[in-house]
Amino acid sequence: MPGSQSGLSSIFASLVGAGQPLLVESPTYWGALLAAENAGVQLIPVSSGPNGPDPVELSKAFDRSGARMFYAQPNFANPTGAQWTAALKEQILAVVRRHSAFLVEDDWAHDFGIESSSIPLAAADDSGHVIYIRSLTKSVSPSLRVAAVITRGPARDRILANTAAEAMYVSGLLQAAALDVVTQPAWNTHLRSLRSQLSARRDLLISSLHAEAPEAQLELVPQGGLNLWLRLPEHTDLKLLTQDCLRAGLAIAGEVNWFPAEPAGKYLRVNYAGERSAEFPEAARILGEALRSQ
Repeated sequence: MPGSQSGLSSIFASLVGAGQPLLVESPTYWGALLAAENAGVQLIPVSSGPNGPDPVELSKAFDRSGARMFYAQPNFANPTGAQWTAALKEQILAVVRRHSAFLVEDDWAHDFGIESSSIPLAAADDSGHVIYIRSLTKSVSPSLRVAAVITRGPARDRILANTAAEAMYVSGLLQAAALDVVTQPAWNTHLRSLRSQLSARRDLLISSLHAEAPEAQLELVPQGGLNLWLRLPEHTDLKLLTQDCLRAGLAIAGEVNWFPAEPAGKYLRVNYAGERSAEFPEAARILGEALRSQ
């Protein structure tokens, strides 16, 4: 696939279809919401907190909606950073099997485990209910738009047919470059260095926020991934906050929609992957002052 976004579009278009229901974690990755909306599917939110979704609520959502697919990020979810426990993965997979449905596992952060490893839920699936998607774009380079979708049977055939109609194939040159990267001995060294840097940057951003912007509450210290999910005071005007921060030299994604339905509160996702981590304390200071000015 030419990137995981293309894979999501093909999955939703070929296996859900316009007007049909799709269960999604709420909050979730905005790109998945965009792909689903472009496919014309009906989004059904399933609330997901710091520990992931509630299997009972997921089952009820399947029953109420008649949906046959659930899109989720079991490892280091974007934007919350949540990681499902092994027990929760088993429970969720059991719900999906019981409803004869598919679970689309977006393992975008597979290579970004810090204190915890990303063990795919697909590894426990022996009956074809999990559609697994993973990309190399964030691990290697934004220019390397190469992703894989792993599934089987008729679902695989329908996804392939849709992909052939939309994008034909991934450039052979890009595929060769991707293969060369991941088969080099230096690949594992790169991943170790990447995780070490992410750990240091995450901790620096957390300490900076605690010191300079205590109004922004961190509900979960993620064990991997790239993001922190901050709960802001209820009176926060996100549009005004975005403008005030930008005037002070800080760009934030204050108006990005992470929710397929109305949000439960005011939230902001911040990213700790940037190489200019020395500027985190100043960024936190700007955010804190902007919050206190409201």
